[in-house]
Amino acid sequence: MKIVTDHIRKLPFAILLMLVVVGCNKKNKDLHPHLMEDKVSSRHSLAPVIDSIDQDIKNGDYGLVDRFMVIQHEELLADFKYSQDYETIAQKYDTTNHQYNYDHPNWHPYYRNTDLHTLQSVTKSVNSILLGIAFDLYPDFNVNTKVMPLFSDYAPEIQENRKNDITIEDLLTMRAGLQWKEGEYTDLSDDCIAMEASTDWITYVMNKPTDTIPGTHFKYNSGASVILGKIVNIITGKKADQWAEEKLFGPLGITDYYWKKTPAGEIDTEGGLYLRAEDLAKIGALYLNRGKWKNEQIVSEPWVEASIQPVVNEIAPEKLTNIGYGYQWWVPYHINGKTKIFLGNGYGGQLLMVAPEYDLIVLFNGWNIHEPPKKHTWNVLKDRLFPVLERHN
Repeated sequence: MKIVTDHIRKLPFAILLMLVVVGCNKKNKDLHPHLMEDKVSSRHSLAPVIDSIDQDIKNGDYGLVDRFMVIQHEELLADFKYSQDYETIAQKYDTTNHQYNYDHPNWHPYYRNTDLHTLQSVTKSVNSILLGIAFDLYPDFNVNTKVMPLFSDYAPEIQENRKNDITIEDLLTMRAGLQWKEGEYTDLSDDCIAMEASTDWITYVMNKPTDTIPGTHFKYNSGASVILGKIVNIITGKKADQWAEEKLFGPLGITDYYWKKTPAGEIDTEGGLYLRAEDLAKIGALYLNRGKWKNEQIVSEPWVEASIQPVVNEIAPEKLTNIGYGYQWWVPYHINGKTKIFLGNGYGGQLLMVAPEYDLIVLFNGWNIHEPPKKHTWNVLKDRLFPVLERHN
């Protein structure tokens, strides 16, 4: 579901119960269809730092981590699974059985004791791909299309001229201009929490007034991602889950997934998707390959390139974070407009991190939602792996 502060929010610290190493330094043809011949690779130089990160995870420094994968040059360098007793952990919290209760072990972080892991706001990045495919096939629509005329069946309570200026790109880049407060997910007045508790999410978002000029200010807004999912439906005539199955999951060989639905029957495109880690890694590989999979162009290369550029160069200018944002993808490290790292980022520690320069994917699943851990997985690629890669480049 959530925000750049997913990696610094209320994240629980707990002792990891068991480590299972399920794969290391092996090639996986299902995960990466275009295996390359061994060349000068950093896999040996990365081994010590990967082992160090793994040890820190086992020590509990990163809180509750469920999966840690490193893939380079289409080769699986490391894949660690960690087992947590979420049934016991959840007992100290409210465990009302509801799909948006993030403390219920039937729903989070795994879906009903399967290996399908909640992606939370990485869902937004997947939905961005679905929108790009829709634009590829329906060229009457593009990022400059105005949003409000697409929702003529909805009559917002608040009518104002500024809302008529909102474009699809404004939604993609979290610059919708809507009045929205998100980030305190334990607060029932948080707009994302209030939206999830409402019966009609789209109406909830569409009835928000503007407080800035659309296209000018970054403000994290999960409601904008809900509207983008509905736009996929409007353009294609198919809901996001069906469109994904036909145009993305099917071609990538993703056959097992779960996607939450809202009370009104809409697909939760802000945080409702569950995938296996292996299948999430395929999404990263697709974007490393500029939208191509097994010699088939799944989504156009221009869409991929536009999505992972820092359209918003600095999400918080007053804090000088140098964190950028593209089309529902974070750009936490960029130099002179060149993307060094892009990632999908989700509540609790869902991270799909990609470094194009080094043909590298780093993936984390976790479930840190209460107390902050000592270290944050958000920093692993830039602060721990990049220095080694740069020395050996």
